[in-house]
Amino acid sequence: MELRSKRGADITTLPYEEVGSTLADAPRKVLRNTYMLLGINLAFSALIAGTAAAMAWPAPGILLTLAGFFGLLFAISRFRDSGVGVLLTFALTGFMGYTIGPLLSSVIALPGGGQIVTMALGATAGVFLAMSTWASVTKRDLSGMGGFLFIGMVVAILAGLGAIFFQIPALSLTVSAAVVLLMAGMIAFETQRIVRGGETNYVMATTGLFVSIFNLFTSLLQLFGFMSSSD
Repeated sequence: MELRSKRGADITTLPYEEVGSTLADAPRKVLRNTYMLLGINLAFSALIAGTAAAMAWPAPGILLTLAGFFGLLFAISRFRDSGVGVLLTFALTGFMGYTIGPLLSSVIALPGGGQIVTMALGATAGVFLAMSTWASVTKRDLSGMGGFLFIGMVVAILAGLGAIFFQIPALSLTVSAAVVLLMAGMIAFETQRIVRGGETNYVMATTGLFVSIFNLFTSLLQLFGFMSSSD
């Protein structure tokens, strides 16, 4: 495979230092674009979530939520290399913001509800910053975590569905605690893939990080809300 510089020249004719710089710039560019798109999507999702909570929009239901989530994920993957993929990230993040609206309403209705939401937001930001920083500087290869995290999420999803259908609060809380740990690991795993050039598409990188942050925040919100209501 022939590698070329930005000017179209054969990269093998460039000095060694320039070749290394060119290759090293690619992950940084993906990371920069990912964080920029991620920030905008987080703000958009928060706006939709706040609107849904303030206007008491009804919950979409588990079937519609799953269909919308996985359908939009498939669409984003299909159009990852075009501008349509970027627009679809907003469709996904807006939809997920809508789904969390009822949860926000129920938490805010609790005594000290506003503080609970603030704590969950702060904890989510702290975990994201810590795990992203660690993944960027550690020499440990985290690629082996992928299989474990995937299996863990499948088990968590199945257990979460069981907790919903069979109305088992203790199982729901256990799943939330497990998801917090899994999402912390997922953030580190996804960040290192970007930094080391394993993920070269910033649309997919943004989607992966957003889903991890969203699940982390939701689980922390449920845990903090339960602890507050049990006092």
